[in-house]
Amino acid sequence: MLTEEQIAETRANLRELQVEHHDLDQVIDHLMLNPPADDLLVRRLKKRKLLLKDRIVALEHLLEPDALA
Repeated sequence: MLTEEQIAETRANLRELQVEHHDLDQVIDHLMLNPPADDLLVRRLKKRKLLLKDRIVALEHLLEPDALA
């Protein structure tokens, strides 16, 4: 079980990751709509976005383990 302090830190971390994920989504969309897009950059950003999503899901599960069961 997490302490209140750990829960607060995890929520803050989760929010930061969600903001970064959203920002990456906007950058990727912008790059795709305004060619010439740097394909390597877009691939790297998409990979980073997927890694962030995985971390977000893990933190959400940590905060609310019963919600996913």
